[in-house]
Amino acid sequence: MLFFVFLLFSCQSHQEPVKIKLDYSSEDKPIDTSLTLGIGRMDSLISLIDGRAVAVVGNQTSVLNDSIHLVDTLLSRKVNIVKVFSPEHGFRGTGSAGQKIDNSLDAKTGIPIISLYGAHKKPTKSDLEGIDFVIFDIQDVGVRFYTYISTLHYVMEACAELNIALLVLDRPNPNGDYIDGPVLELQHRSFVGMHPVPVVHGMTIGEYALMVNGEKWLKDQKKCDLTVLTCLNYKHDMRYVLPIPPSPNLRSEISVRLYPSLCFFEGTTVSVGRGTDQPFELYGHPKLDPTDFNFTPKSQMGAIYPKHQNITCGGVYLGEEPNNSKFTLAHLIAAINELGDPMSVINRKKFFILLSGTENLYRQILAGHSEDEIRKTWQSDLEIFKQIRAKYLCYD
Repeated sequence: MLFFVFLLFSCQSHQEPVKIKLDYSSEDKPIDTSLTLGIGRMDSLISLIDGRAVAVVGNQTSVLNDSIHLVDTLLSRKVNIVKVFSPEHGFRGTGSAGQKIDNSLDAKTGIPIISLYGAHKKPTKSDLEGIDFVIFDIQDVGVRFYTYISTLHYVMEACAELNIALLVLDRPNPNGDYIDGPVLELQHRSFVGMHPVPVVHGMTIGEYALMVNGEKWLKDQKKCDLTVLTCLNYKHDMRYVLPIPPSPNLRSEISVRLYPSLCFFEGTTVSVGRGTDQPFELYGHPKLDPTDFNFTPKSQMGAIYPKHQNITCGGVYLGEEPNNSKFTLAHLIAAINELGDPMSVINRKKFFILLSGTENLYRQILAGHSEDEIRKTWQSDLEIFKQIRAKYLCYD
């Protein structure tokens, strides 16, 4: 019952929207620029905190009006922030994928920052000592293997075990207009996929939290004392351009849209352009023809040791693809047809299977099945997921 009370409360409006500038071209469906993010409902947020000791789970995207960080805003409102927790890439969002991020102090505020990555993915009882309210505000991209939703899971689990209230400040999903891909099989559960959902799940991070709670996916089927402060004037089919890169290698609108398709290459020897100026807008390999397009990955912030570092790769540039691009296996199948089996290298096959959430995709592609043939095999699972998803939607 408490869960449904929270859901009802979070879907109500309590204040005037904060205007946010959105970028869209003339051929796109116009969208309501009165969109208000969860963080923009500051009066409601302060009333929910109600004088409690607070921890914030956030990163560089946790900002109000694209400039003022949530932590700074709350401190200016005299909120007692005890601690900050940061996900993969760190509090300022500069770490490479998989890079170990150490605990530290925030240089601006002196507040302790606890990294929730590497071996320490879940807040401990000691981490949460003296805290009775946790705020989660991180921009997600709506893709199963983007690890911020895994961090959300572990934060929810820790809060459930310690009876600490959790507030999720909702944000739009830039891939929220569709659902696609194979549904994860639980025997392949990992930090890059913890729940039985498809590659593209079509939910905001707030709706996703409600689903994790409602489906009892937390350890021992516990439920978190959860509130979602929803966006106002948001719909799933809106085009939403992220004002701040959510991680170092998703730097553009098209990279966010291509990410569900190109991330499978992370489980192969094919580069997705980490170490270039346009990661996730291209792919390539030293054995591919460099005549029409080539690139050379270099060590840089967010990609310290990029795949094929300092080696010229032939490949394909996708940066001019439409901004409404959706999940496809076409790029993966094309590369494999030219290279053979780029997943067979030690540890690559295992990671590819974790990303896809099933062994079937690996077998189907190597067997030469077409994309249409492969898609048919996951449709029944998608229909089941859509029925589950429908129970937790806060938006049309």
